[in-house]
Amino acid sequence: MGATRKPQLRQIFGTNLRRERLKLKMAQEKLAQEAGLTQTYISQLESAEFSASLDTIEKIARALDVDPSTLLQRG
Repeated sequence: MGATRKPQLRQIFGTNLRRERLKLKMAQEKLAQEAGLTQTYISQLESAEFSASLDTIEKIARALDVDPSTLLQRG
């Protein structure tokens, strides 16, 4: 893996997070509020700048009303 290349699972999580959020027509701000996080952090997760802890994945999944595994599934 190259030094500038983001880990693949981080990318998958970010893509799935955005997809599930948009399915609900939910703004990043609303999701952040529901999950007890900041809008900036949600944005950074969606763009794969950061990786989420298991606790954070659980909070986001609960706010989106999906199983946490949904956010980690490959295409």
